[in-house]
Amino acid sequence: MNVKARAKIKARLNRISGQIAGIERMAHEGRYCVDILTQIAAVRSALDALGVELLTNHLESCVLGHGSGTEHKRARPLSQKQLLAEVRATLSRFLA
Repeated sequence: MNVKARAKIKARLNRISGQIAGIERMAHEGRYCVDILTQIAAVRSALDALGVELLTNHLESCVLGHGSGTEHKRARPLSQKQLLAEVRATLSRFLA
């Protein structure tokens, strides 16, 4: 993953962390349940967007870049069939 992508993901994670801290404060303050649930929905949406970003980066660097020298330094050496199985399993977990 390149530096720009890493910074973008870090920013998203920081934002999500702040949202979760906000939910915790709301719960401790006894805020209205609907307001807390609205914030939970916002965190779910932010996590989904983060997941799409990570999946896109994975497909670009680890799958399409596989064997080209541009893949992630921790990418495992896999055959095309194994790569496809990995993507299928990852999508299955992400979309569940």
